[in-house]
Amino acid sequence: MAGWWRALPRAAQRYPWPTNVLLYAGLFSAGDALQQRLRGGPADWRQTRRVATLAVTFHANFNYVWLRLLERALPGRAPRVVLTKVLCDQLFGGPIALSAFYVGMSILQEKDDVLLDLKQKFWNTYKHSNQVFPYSRQVCTGLLYS
Repeated sequence: MAGWWRALPRAAQRYPWPTNVLLYAGLFSAGDALQQRLRGGPADWRQTRRVATLAVTFHANFNYVWLRLLERALPGRAPRVVLTKVLCDQLFGGPIALSAFYVGMSILQEKDDVLLDLKQKFWNTYKHSNQVFPYSRQVCTGLLYS
């Protein structure tokens, strides 16, 4: 396991896009499975498959392009630059990714009103994500593009 973890930065530098897609698929799937486990219900693998599908088709690609664009627009690791990147990500990238998640999941779940979950859950999720995970996407960027 440790060898795999050490090889990840090299793979990310050599094959950044596929590595990014695989990481997002794995993280989103694991997060969904863990959430189901913590709630105590039976495993819903169809739900996990929908989450993985959304991660592969949208989130991995969007975040790859968005964070590379952000790094090119604001290069460097000085504290002021990093804070500016985090702020841009939280104000622009985060809401787009979050909206795509709720709408995409509604489409994959074949809901009648694909905007209902977005309307009901967006602000609460966005508020909490800014409190708990303000630097998580930038940390992932550091892992993949350093």
